Amino acid sequence: MAKGKVVVDIEICKGCELCTDVCPVKILVMEKNLLNQSGYLPVKVVDMDKCIACGNCAVVCPDSAISVYKLDGQE
Repeated sequence: MAKGKVVVDIEICKGCELCTDVCPVKILVMEKNLLNQSGYLPVKVVDMDKCIACGNCAVVCPDSAISVYKLDGQE
């Protein structure tokens, strides 16, 4: 069961890939077929159930495109 939820604002994401490098469980990958309105390939979450809510991705994002929420186990 996931401990956290990652929310990406794909319109803000510039595809820098910093978040993919710091994710310890490697659940973030770059989109291959979806461009945002600015023409960037944004990041996406591939397996939310593995999220440990460490927050590394949100901290390293230079554009604040990522939010991480800790889940209380009620979902």
